[in-house]
Amino acid sequence: QVQLVESGGGTVQAGVSLRLSCAASGRTFSTYAMGWFRQAPGKEREFVAASSWSGGSIYYADSVKGRFTISRDNAKNTVYLQMNSLKPEDTAVYYCAASPPMRSRRSYFETGEYDYWGQGTQVTVSS
Repeated sequence: QVQLVESGGGTVQAGVSLRLSCAASGRTFSTYAMGWFRQAPGKEREFVAASSWSGGSIYYADSVKGRFTISRDNAKNTVYLQMNSLKPEDTAVYYCAASPPMRSRRSYFETGEYDYWGQGTQVTVSS
């Protein structure tokens, strides 16, 4: 069982940076793939970034590539999402998610492949 708690959201102006954190409970965190997803009002939840258990495989949505960075500290049971050059279209509730090791690269991008979800943290970017 894994419990996830996100933090670090807020309201910022376009162009600035935010770092989201996701603290996980459970002894098996270091074996889990971790992902960040987001959901804007009226839209489906979408993939943002993901990391394999070791951090050796990292994936990003095209919309955030080059601006966002996912990282994890297995000693602290925490995964981060550094968000730079924020845009109004990044406004959403951001969720972290955890899964046992993924079967394929494609799995990282699918909400249905993740077993555990946090409650979400709101990020609002004004123009």
